[in-house]
Amino acid sequence: MKFIVRIVISFMALLLSVACIAQTYPNKPVRIIVPFATGGPTDAMARILAQKFTESMGQSFVVENRAGAGGNIGMGMGAKATPDGYTLTMVSSSFVVNPSLYANVPYDAYKDFLPISLAGASPNLIVVHPSVPAKTVQELIALIRANPGKYSFAHPGVGTTPHLSGELLRLSSNIDMVSAPFGGAGPAITSVLAGHTPVGVTALPPAMVHVKSGALRALAVTSAKRNPELPDVPTLAEAGISGQEAETMQGLLVPVGTPKAIVDRLHQEIVKIVAQPDMRTKLFSMGFDPVGNTPEQFNTYIHSEVNRWGKVIRDAKIKVE
Repeated sequence: MKFIVRIVISFMALLLSVACIAQTYPNKPVRIIVPFATGGPTDAMARILAQKFTESMGQSFVVENRAGAGGNIGMGMGAKATPDGYTLTMVSSSFVVNPSLYANVPYDAYKDFLPISLAGASPNLIVVHPSVPAKTVQELIALIRANPGKYSFAHPGVGTTPHLSGELLRLSSNIDMVSAPFGGAGPAITSVLAGHTPVGVTALPPAMVHVKSGALRALAVTSAKRNPELPDVPTLAEAGISGQEAETMQGLLVPVGTPKAIVDRLHQEIVKIVAQPDMRTKLFSMGFDPVGNTPEQFNTYIHSEVNRWGKVIRDAKIKVE
């Protein structure tokens, strides 16, 4: 009987401890590591969440940019951070791509982090300079086939999902299209705008303003449905290229060992943030599709994406020099 009483008392103490953590967190500033430079889509999403977290949770959430090595430096720092809820890591699709792209990465995508939520995602966008005569993806494929090796596609860098989307299109269509990596979406888009690179594949947010202005012609989005901000741009499936849906994800992680009460609290906050009508409008206008899924759903997504992009990298024989 005494043994049972001790178990009950221990269990009650645990519940009180968990409740206390949830009620007192956060009681000091929280940093959000962004493994990329300022100005990109991951940085933009992190700053949106940081502002909303600060407003709703009563403590400062501060973005800390730790760029380098395709995101590996910042993600490695996040993996090794103290698991107390005061260091979060905002990751993009490089998190699920890099384990297959690099011989060594400073984190284990399955063991070093706990997923909080996939906050949002943006489809990739295939664009061309207005001087390119192709008005559709099929016309672009025909044009490249008629001119093998002449056309190159700009993308944000080796191993990014825009790069992999371009490689997947190249492989499935059996076209001789040259990869032209740049150090981010901005320089890639600039090259297409100037006509130096005829084709571009980037995440939607940084390209959208140029498509709307007419400076770039969008041929397709890689999402399952059309983007409400670019309703006239067909999906790849509508353009006759099936099975190539792709997106650049923006998700929040914490180091493994972080108390579940904190994970649950942060998840609840993200769900509330992306459900706000004004936030949804803002995110859609930036090219993001708000998600806010559960930690379990995000974990399943991570496993699926690691396997999916690993196959593309192997098939395309992509290597980081």
